[in-house]
Amino acid sequence: MMKSLAITNEVLSKAFNYESYTKLIEDLFFENRTTNDDNSESQLNYTKLNIQRASRWEKRAKLNENLKEVVNKINNDQIWLVITEGWCGDAAQILPFINKISELNEKIELKLVLRDQHPEVMDEFLTDGSRSIPKVVVRNIENLDVLGSWGPRPKAVHEDYVKKRRDPDYDNKKAAEELHLWYARDKGKTIQAEFKEFLESLN
Repeated sequence: MMKSLAITNEVLSKAFNYESYTKLIEDLFFENRTTNDDNSESQLNYTKLNIQRASRWEKRAKLNENLKEVVNKINNDQIWLVITEGWCGDAAQILPFINKISELNEKIELKLVLRDQHPEVMDEFLTDGSRSIPKVVVRNIENLDVLGSWGPRPKAVHEDYVKKRRDPDYDNKKAAEELHLWYARDKGKTIQAEFKEFLESLN
C-alpha cells in the first residue's frame, strides 16, 4: 500500500462522475474539441469513435455473477479514481464496465480525472514508465491508502499490443484495429475476469 501525494482533496473535488465525464466529451466534440489541447482531425475522429463505442457498451454490457459477488463483499468506503482522456480508445472500451461495476456497491465512489490536466497524478501510476491510460486507482477513504491500481488494458491483450507498437515494421493503425476488434469479440469478459482478480488481490 502507498500514500498518494498527488491525489489531493482539491484534485478529488474537481473530478468528474461518469455521467459528467461522458457529457464533457460529447459537449467538447460538438465544438470540434477534445479533452486536451490536440483538436486535430485525427483526435476528433478518435473521439467520435469512442463516443460510439462507449454508448454501445453502456447499453449492452452485462456483468457476470462471480464479479458481482466479489464487489458486493467490499465493506470499506473506497474511491475509484480513473485517469483517462476522451480520445483514448481503451478508455471507451473499458470505462462503461468500470462504471457498471462501481454501481453495484454504494461504498464505491467512482471519480474520473483527465490525464493531461493532472500529470502529477498520472506520474504516480505509470505503466513501464509510460503514461498509459485508463488507469483505475483504488483508494481507501478512511485512511487514504492507495490499495492498488489496474490498467491500462487487460493483460491478456496488453503485451501483444505493446509488442506490435514497438515493432517498426508493424503498422500502428493495424495494431489499433486489431485491438478494438479483440474488445468487440471479447464482449468485456476478460475485463471482468481480470478486474475481479485485481479486486480480490486488494483484500
